[in-house]
Amino acid sequence: MTSTAQRADRDTHFEVEQFYYEEAALLDDGRYADWLELLADDLDYWMPTRTNRLRRQQSLAVAARGEAAFFDETKESLAWRIRRFDSGMAWAEDPPSRTRHLVTNVMVRHNDPAENPEFTAADLHVRSAFLVYRNRLEREENVFAGSRTDVLRRGEDGGLRVARRTVLLDQNVLLAKNISTFF
Repeated sequence: MTSTAQRADRDTHFEVEQFYYEEAALLDDGRYADWLELLADDLDYWMPTRTNRLRRQQSLAVAARGEAAFFDETKESLAWRIRRFDSGMAWAEDPPSRTRHLVTNVMVRHNDPAENPEFTAADLHVRSAFLVYRNRLEREENVFAGSRTDVLRRGEDGGLRVARRTVLLDQNVLLAKNISTFF
């Protein structure tokens, strides 16, 4: 997120926070098909891996595009994963996980087309922090913490849609048996 971009006004900031709270509720309730409706058709959903690096090598700590990623998805590939959940063939999620998505530290700025020409001035750049708790079966517990950098745009109905999401986990080694959770 660029520091020169104009901050969103109070009403827009509130709208974005409410959008994220609704998104979290849909994910926690397992309403994945409804969650898909919050995503733009040209969605880019990316979660790069990261490695431990010395301070002088921090620019190499997060994998670049084309390198290893936990997720590199489109709306279509996410829809396929959700259909697989519903088919009963996703054994890693049968029985399904219970999750709690907490979203905080939301910062909203308007896009500056001079700096990001692939987006319009009406698009919003949003950075947020999250904590996702997941419990599965009797004793499987996972906690994922990190940040998300999103580009939100208005849909035809005037509602917000996630057009780009980059998820960066704070941990670089995942102890979870699977990573079928959406962030």
